[in-house]
Amino acid sequence: MVARAPSARGSEVVSQFVERFAAVLTESGFPRMPARLFAALLASDSGTMTASELAGLLRISPAAISGAVRYLTQVNLVSREPEPGSRRERYRVHNDVWYEAMARRDRVLSRCEQSLRDGIELLGRNTGAGARMAETLAFFEFIQAELHSLLDRWRERKRHLNFAGGGAVRTVKRR
Repeated sequence: MVARAPSARGSEVVSQFVERFAAVLTESGFPRMPARLFAALLASDSGTMTASELAGLLRISPAAISGAVRYLTQVNLVSREPEPGSRRERYRVHNDVWYEAMARRDRVLSRCEQSLRDGIELLGRNTGAGARMAETLAFFEFIQAELHSLLDRWRERKRHLNFAGGGAVRTVKRR
């Protein structure tokens, strides 16, 4: 729980971060409770917590934890692991969670593309709906092609960064 945090930062600091980051995720369309749970795991040094540790940190019920974990495991942002010697589970957020989430978008985009192709054929390319679907399809195809290149560039960049001890934290200028 909070005892895992170095003494230099207290539970109040962790809680403030969790709530601020969860609010950003929620504003982006993420459900509120899964956003809070994800932010809590992200803010833990180990990246793992039990349901009781999460309940204590977030001041929520075990039922709320269960629903949030179910959502987060379905979208592959969190995994469940048995706690050795116990019937309890630990919930883990992996260091490369965003990379993996983006890599999985490839499969989702492929399914969307096929569905859009079917829709264009059914509704006709020369209809308003068909034209919108064709533009959406072209956009998804573009994103999918760029995603592969983007993920490759990230892997290369990551090889040169040191994330231990916060060494890679810096402000990135936006274009």
